[in-house]
Amino acid sequence: MKLLSSSTKNFESVLKKYFSFKNETSSLEPLAEFLEAIKKTDFKNVLDFLKSNPDSAAHFRFYLYNIFEERPFNLSLTEANILSENAFFPELKKRILNKVLPPVEHEKTVWYLIDNVSFSPKKDLEYFHNIPEDEVNEFLSILGISDFIEKPNVKSELIFSMNILSWRVTGMALEVDVVRMAPEYRNFDNPFLALQNELEALAEDFKDNPEIQLHSKDSRYKQIKIYAEQCQDFVNIAFKNSSKYGISGKINQSLLKIRQQTKRISEIVNLLIIDQPEDVIIKSKQLIFNILNYKSHKNNISDLINDSTRLISHLITNHTAETGSHYITTSRKQYMKMFYKASGGGIVVGALCILKLLYGFMPGSDFFHAFLYSLNYAMGFVMIYLMGFTLATKQPAMTAATMTKVLSEQENTRSNYTEFADLVSKLFRSQFIAFVGNVLLSFPVALLIIYGLDVFFSQNLAVEKSDKLLKDLDPFESKAILHACIAGFYLFISGIISGNIGNNSVFYQIPDRIAKNLPIRRMFGVRFAKSLSKYYAKNWAGIISNFWFGVFLGATAPVGLFFGLDLDIRHITFAAGNFAIGLYGKDFIVGSSVFWTSFFTVFIIGFFNFLVSFSLSMFLAFRSRKMNLGEVREIYRAIFKYFVRNPLKFFIPLRSSFDGKSGQLVQSSKPIKSEDR
Repeated sequence: MKLLSSSTKNFESVLKKYFSFKNETSSLEPLAEFLEAIKKTDFKNVLDFLKSNPDSAAHFRFYLYNIFEERPFNLSLTEANILSENAFFPELKKRILNKVLPPVEHEKTVWYLIDNVSFSPKKDLEYFHNIPEDEVNEFLSILGISDFIEKPNVKSELIFSMNILSWRVTGMALEVDVVRMAPEYRNFDNPFLALQNELEALAEDFKDNPEIQLHSKDSRYKQIKIYAEQCQDFVNIAFKNSSKYGISGKINQSLLKIRQQTKRISEIVNLLIIDQPEDVIIKSKQLIFNILNYKSHKNNISDLINDSTRLISHLITNHTAETGSHYITTSRKQYMKMFYKASGGGIVVGALCILKLLYGFMPGSDFFHAFLYSLNYAMGFVMIYLMGFTLATKQPAMTAATMTKVLSEQENTRSNYTEFADLVSKLFRSQFIAFVGNVLLSFPVALLIIYGLDVFFSQNLAVEKSDKLLKDLDPFESKAILHACIAGFYLFISGIISGNIGNNSVFYQIPDRIAKNLPIRRMFGVRFAKSLSKYYAKNWAGIISNFWFGVFLGATAPVGLFFGLDLDIRHITFAAGNFAIGLYGKDFIVGSSVFWTSFFTVFIIGFFNFLVSFSLSMFLAFRSRKMNLGEVREIYRAIFKYFVRNPLKFFIPLRSSFDGKSGQLVQSSKPIKSEDR
C-alpha cells in the first residue's frame, strides 16, 4: 500500500525525503518510490536536480552502494529467461505458478532487489531504452557507476556465471540422446568440453590477477568465441537432423536450453571486452539493460510456447509432407488415377452412410451410439487408406505441409513464386477431381444400397430419418456450415496425429526394432520381420490418423448431445450419401427449393471442410518455417495472377511449361526416411 500511495509523489520530494541526509537504510522502498516518480517527468529534470544538489546525489549514491553491496547477480545471468526444466509441460506449469504466485527469492541477491523494486521489469526496461543515450551516460556518471564493469567483484560474477552455464550445458550436451542427434560431431573434439576448459582457465587467470582485462584480440576471448559458435553449430545440426532421426519433446527442450545457455555465455564474455575507453560505460550500461531484459522475460509463457512448439510443428509438417506429396497430381495420368482412387473412397463412404443409418435404429445410450458411429467411421477410413483409395478432404491437411516445405526451400523471387503458383493449380485440380470422384460415387452407392434393403426387407428404412437428413443440408435451418468447420478442424488434427506418429516412429526407431526383433525373427523368419518393418514404416501413421479421425467424427454428435450442445460434423462425401438417403426416404418427392438447397449445400460443406483444414495446416506450416506476412502476401498475389491468366488449369490437367519443374519440387519436398539413411 505504501508503494501505491507514494506513486503520486514527484522525484524531488522523494529525494528530499530519503536523501537529504546520509541514509544507511537497507530498505528497498526509497528506490522503488524514486523509480516510480521519475517515470512521470522528463528525465532531463532529474539530471538537473542531481547536478544542482550534489549532497542529495552523494547520499543517493551512498544508498545505492549500500543496497547493492554483497548482492550477487549471477542468478540474473544464469537463470533468468533460460529454461529451467527439460520438458515442456513442467516448464509451462512452473511459469504459470510463478505468474500467479511469484517465488520467494533470497533477499541478498540482485534478483530479489529487482522483484521488489520493479513491478514490471519489461515496462521499466522500455522506459530506460527511451531515455537519450547521453542522458543515461550522464546519470551513471553522477552516481559513480559508469565504470563498474571494471570492478573485480563484477568481473568475478561474470566469469563465475559463464562457468556455471558451461558446466550445465556440458552435462546436457553429453547425454546419449542429445549426442545421437548430431553424429557429425563424433569424430571431432567436443566443443562443449573445450569451452568448459577455456572458461575454467580464465577463472584461474582471474584468481591470479583480479585486474585482468580482455580485449577483442585476446587469444582467450577468441577461443571462447570460437567454441561457443561451435556449440551453437552443434545445436543447429541437431535440429536439422531431426527430420531424419525424429525428436522427442524432452530432446527439443534440452537443445533449446543448450542454445540459450551458449548464447548467454557469448553475451556475457562480450561484456568483458574493453577496446576503447568509451567501451567501459557502454558495457556497464549494457550489463544493467541485459539483467532487466532477462528478468522481464523470465516467466514469459508466449515465448516458451513459441520456442518449444515451433520445431515440433516443423517436424509434424515435415513428416506429413511425405504423405502429402502423393496427393498432388502433375500429369493427366495421375489426374485420372486420383479420380479413380477418390471414386473408390466414395463407394466405401456410401456404404458407411447406410451403416450409420442402421446403427441409429439400435437401442442404447448416447455413448453406445458414439462407440458405434466411431467404429463405423474409423473402420471405413482405415479401409479407404489401406485399399489405396482417397478421401478428398484428407488432402488439405497433408498437402499444406508439402506446399510450405517446397516454398521454404526456394529463393524468394518472382519466377519461383510463379512456379509455386503453377504447383498450387495442380494441387487445386487434384483436390477438385477428388471431390468429384467422392461425390459422384457416394451418392449412387448409398442410393443403391438403401434401395436394395427396401427390396430385401420390403421396408423403406430411410423414411424416419429423411426429414432430418434433408434439414441438415439446409444452411438456413441447421448449423451445417459450423458443423462443416468442425469436420475441417478434425481433418487438421488428424494431419497433426499423422505427422506426430511419423516423427515418433523415426525417433524411437520402431521399424528397425521390428526388423531386428529376435522373437519375431525366430518365430516368423527374417523376411517376415523385414516385411512387417516396412509395412509399419509405410502405413502405421496413416492407420492411426484415420482411426482417430473416425473416432472424432463419430463421437462428436453423441458427446454434444450429452452436454446439451448442438455439435455435429458435416463432410462433403457423407453429405452426398445422406442426400441420397433423404431423397429416397421422401420417394424423391421434394420441392425444387429443397432439392437445389441440399445439392448446393453439399459443395458448400466441401468448401468449408477444405477451407478450415487447409488454412489451419498452412498456418502451422508457415509458422514452423518462420515465413513472414510479406512473403505470404506476395505468394497469394502470384497465385491470383496465375489463376486470372490460366483459370482452366485449376480444374483440368492442361499442359504447362512448369510440369517438369513441379514434379521436381514435389519430389524434393519428401524428407529422408529412416530406412534410407
